[in-house]
Amino acid sequence: MQVLDRRKAMAIPPLWRLAFRPFFLGGCVLALLVVPLWLAVFSGRLSAWQPAGGWLAWHRHELLFGFGLAIIAGFLLTAVQTWTGTPGLSGKRLAALALVWLGARLAWLVDAPLPLLAVLELAFALGVAALMGLTLWRVRQKRNYPIVLVLLLLAAADGLSVYGLIQHNESLQRQSVLTGLWLVAAMMGLIGGRVIPFFTQRGLGRVEGVAPWPWLDRLLLAGSALVALLYAFGPALAANVWVGLLFAGLAVGHGIRLVRWHDRDLWRVPLLWSLHLAYAWLAVACLGMALWHVGVPVNPSLAVHSLTIGAMAGLILAMIARVSLGHTGRPLEPPAGMTLAFILLNLACLSRVLLVLLLPFAALWLAGVCWTLAFGLYAWRYGPMLLKSRVDGHPG
Repeated sequence: MQVLDRRKAMAIPPLWRLAFRPFFLGGCVLALLVVPLWLAVFSGRLSAWQPAGGWLAWHRHELLFGFGLAIIAGFLLTAVQTWTGTPGLSGKRLAALALVWLGARLAWLVDAPLPLLAVLELAFALGVAALMGLTLWRVRQKRNYPIVLVLLLLAAADGLSVYGLIQHNESLQRQSVLTGLWLVAAMMGLIGGRVIPFFTQRGLGRVEGVAPWPWLDRLLLAGSALVALLYAFGPALAANVWVGLLFAGLAVGHGIRLVRWHDRDLWRVPLLWSLHLAYAWLAVACLGMALWHVGVPVNPSLAVHSLTIGAMAGLILAMIARVSLGHTGRPLEPPAGMTLAFILLNLACLSRVLLVLLLPFAALWLAGVCWTLAFGLYAWRYGPMLLKSRVDGHPG
């Protein structure tokens, strides 16, 4: 980087130097608010205040398209700088994108006029996809084009949710969220398949990593994308043996990956076992959906929460705990409290998926408290890092 470019980069307030800063922080603050608000509603409070679509629809939508998509945006718009060797989004353009995201969150929460809500919501989702697509296209990096396709499909799923809101169709809003969740699962399989074995190799000082099986990687990506499409067009909404077999295949494929990636020493490193446990929840979610689709009397909501709490939020917390350290120039040693945060989030998932079968009310509250504490610990320990310059003096 030229001296002039460095001076310009260092003149930008730290929060706007790279996308991981505002979106990791904003996403986690949203996660801190969504679950406690939902618990307050669940216990009979806030009945006079209704967000767009009602509290249940808001809870579902915001944890995926608010929290989840914010973290995805922060990760990808930061990583693409390394992938392509071109400067990442920063400064006023990054601030503008973050304000669009914030505006959409407020619009949902205060039940803003639908035209304003729709414009803000879709502008963010499409904006992230467009920025990724243009950056990759400029250097013709075809290897990462599937990421752009998944982002565009996520934007389409978000559009379906907005359409359901306009039509006052709660079923359509639920369908859009299920579609989006399995698109995120496809993204988790794609990105996780690259970074988890690599981080494990580096974290344990192994000379060689686990060689990828490209055929398995392609099958898992295609299978997850197909599941999302089956939700979008309806066949996966009801029990279906063929969809069950597809989910069973995904569970086996993710399980094979976990076995191949496993190293018994990873359990000594919180930044590693948190990644592996999150990926294991993805396999559990696929297995749970497979059982429901073939007729086993299990509640599919349990599988969905395995995906959302254990897999999606678990992988998010593990990834942002690591990425935030590396991109702020710090050693890959999480600050005090983060190991507890990883434990709490897994306890939240166990409570919501298993304990809820025995103690429904207590388990929901325990899951909510554990979730809130986990992301509260991240915000407390990492918030100052995200708001300050890198400790090594470099831009970013």
